[in-house]
Amino acid sequence: MDTRAIFKASGFLILTVISIPSNLFICCAFLHTRLTETKLTPADVILCHLAIANLTSAFTRSFPQMLTAFGCQNLYDDIGCKMVLYFYRVSRTLSIKLTCLLSTYQAVLVAPATSILDCLKLKIPKYLQHIIVSFYGFCFATSVHSILFCYSKLINNTVPPYTFNYEYCYLTYPDYTVVISVGLSLFFRDFAFIVMMAVMSCYILLLLYRHGKKVKNLRSSDNGTSGSRAETKASRAVVTLVILYTVFFGVDNAIWLYSLSIVRVAPLISDIRGFFAILYTSVCPVVVIATNPKVKAKLKLPRIKSLPRSMDTGSSTM
Repeated sequence: MDTRAIFKASGFLILTVISIPSNLFICCAFLHTRLTETKLTPADVILCHLAIANLTSAFTRSFPQMLTAFGCQNLYDDIGCKMVLYFYRVSRTLSIKLTCLLSTYQAVLVAPATSILDCLKLKIPKYLQHIIVSFYGFCFATSVHSILFCYSKLINNTVPPYTFNYEYCYLTYPDYTVVISVGLSLFFRDFAFIVMMAVMSCYILLLLYRHGKKVKNLRSSDNGTSGSRAETKASRAVVTLVILYTVFFGVDNAIWLYSLSIVRVAPLISDIRGFFAILYTSVCPVVVIATNPKVKAKLKLPRIKSLPRSMDTGSSTM
């Protein structure tokens, strides 16, 4: 293996090893909480669907990319390639929208009663299922191009123009007009949600800054601050996710827009873009596990109950 192949295999192996177990753990943690303890909050429901979307992305992009980097060939036929890339596109788009919904809901939670967002505090939980279902429908409907132009093999083993080589599958567009139309439509569709989540995150940061100034004047009183502290921690976690997604999205789409301007994309550029395209699937669950109380609680081992004192003394005299 050359240097590029070694770095590629190592990078995608690390992403796969982190993303699949961690996202699966989050899904199981929320499911266990729902079945045994209390009803999940709207934020937890969104995080659970986000983990499912990230898990799907890992299985449909990170995992096959890792296998290909280690030399596995002919992973899928044409139908398999169409399904794998289709579900990857759906999960990636769904991840953007769920992160945007999470930042919006968190902004609504911390917004004061005088804010225009206050009216959404009851509406979002009430219509949350409808919102998520509409996201799924929208993502499935707007990712059909992956089915139309995806193939497992190339004719005569030559890469035609306007082809995106995933190494395990090929996305070949018929001409430049189709490439530009599909590329720009996908970019502006996702960019609109990125802008919205960025605006909501800036609003959350502004509220946290104002809250921090008030807290400095009320250090002596701890009554009634536990709820606000929990909201502050949750808000910071959401802002962290948005910042990370914005950075990864920026690198991914900068390379994507560059790819639209040339006929053939160098393999190294495709590898870098692929790495940043799925990096969020590994970083996001780590942030959730570190900051979400329900998920973090599942990591704690049950404490062994101490033996009664009578049994303890009895055993010591034997």
